[in-house]
Amino acid sequence: MTKFQSLYEDFAEALIRFEEILREEKTEIVRDAAILRFEIIFELSWKSLKAFLEENGVSCVSPLNCFKEGYRQKLLDYEEIWIELVQARNKTVHTYDEKLADEIYKKLPLALKAFQKLKKQLEKGRVITKIHIPKKARL
Repeated sequence: MTKFQSLYEDFAEALIRFEEILREEKTEIVRDAAILRFEIIFELSWKSLKAFLEENGVSCVSPLNCFKEGYRQKLLDYEEIWIELVQARNKTVHTYDEKLADEIYKKLPLALKAFQKLKKQLEKGRVITKIHIPKKARL
């Protein structure tokens, strides 16, 4: 099993957990659990992309760098959503602030859509995400 395959399997499993928590009725505990699951799926998404790129001779070192490189390599079709996900992930360290936690939680369905598209493309052995995100719905 390659590094990419291993990371992809973890990513797919984490996506199931993320989908599950977002189906739950919102409470403070559900919100906090959803944010934690977002952190996990985010980490696995960029690391899966990094491994995929490396297996194809392209190097990247950080989430933002990997998403931008994926876009440059024409592997990601919509760069902005991934940049917004990086920004949202960076905010999660401050979720002790209830207002910020609620703000991030409201954006998680958008993140779920992006991760689901990424998973479908990784299953095909390529990473092309075509996501139409209305400006007012952006992270």
